[in-house]
Amino acid sequence: MQSLKYVFGPIPSRRLGLSLGISPLPRKTCNYACIYCQLGRTRHMINQREEFVPLQTIISEFKNFLSSKTPFDVVTIVGEGEPTLYLEIEELIKALKKHTNKPVAVITNGSLLVDREIKKALKLADLVLPSLDAYDETSFRQINRPFGKIKFKEVYEGLVSFSREYHGQLWLEVMLIEGLYDEGALLKLKELLKEINYHKLYLNTPVRPPAENWVKEPSREFLNTAAHVLGGVVLDSLSEGSFYSEIEDDYAAVLSIIKRHPMNQHELNSFLRGRNCNSPTEILDKLAHNKDVEVVAYKGYSIYRLT
Repeated sequence: MQSLKYVFGPIPSRRLGLSLGISPLPRKTCNYACIYCQLGRTRHMINQREEFVPLQTIISEFKNFLSSKTPFDVVTIVGEGEPTLYLEIEELIKALKKHTNKPVAVITNGSLLVDREIKKALKLADLVLPSLDAYDETSFRQINRPFGKIKFKEVYEGLVSFSREYHGQLWLEVMLIEGLYDEGALLKLKELLKEINYHKLYLNTPVRPPAENWVKEPSREFLNTAAHVLGGVVLDSLSEGSFYSEIEDDYAAVLSIIKRHPMNQHELNSFLRGRNCNSPTEILDKLAHNKDVEVVAYKGYSIYRLT
């Protein structure tokens, strides 16, 4: 199989199972600069939709991947930033659904759901997974650090409107961060959630190194309180499967994964053992000496990600 640039995985997802990723954006291209982003700080801060990659290039890679007969559960348009910035996202969803009967999901920050064209496009997806990390303009600026004149009120109203028109599965995610949420904030968010028609609510925490090193997880006690108040599921209570790559070279396979999904040393070792790699220590040493790989000490783990 040819080397893939815009199709990656399948990657184990705690929500979706084995997720085959579609990335239609340049790395770290987004209209938010979230303080918790596992990819690190946003590199290209924009709010203008573009055809970053020719649609047929992505679909050609997708068809090539399908020919390998590798199993997966869902196709996820996720990007390495905000996927709704991709100008051809409607045609991308249509084309993916034409070539597979597996569900097509879109993971989005929800910022562009106020746009009619984006709404129209995302209505074609089987699952839409938007974020709602903030509960007012101040928390929005603190947590998501949006581009330019993006306003919390407009983002929220776009999400509410889309949820009432969408006929697929809407799974909301809230990122909880120590010091930026208290019980009063949870109650404010609870009121906002009443206006949104969603099927599942996931409560997430920064399980991998965030963009800003001062960002911390809330206590277990607070997470339990949040789950009780909001009625959501804490994501770290769900199990995550194994990583997979069709790339034959072990080192290249690891680089392909950590470009989009950081891995800790145990995940790396498990992945390499599963491929019967003869020299996992040598792979880890090469990663440690690669100037494009960042090794971050976080929560007792060594986390590997591309800079």
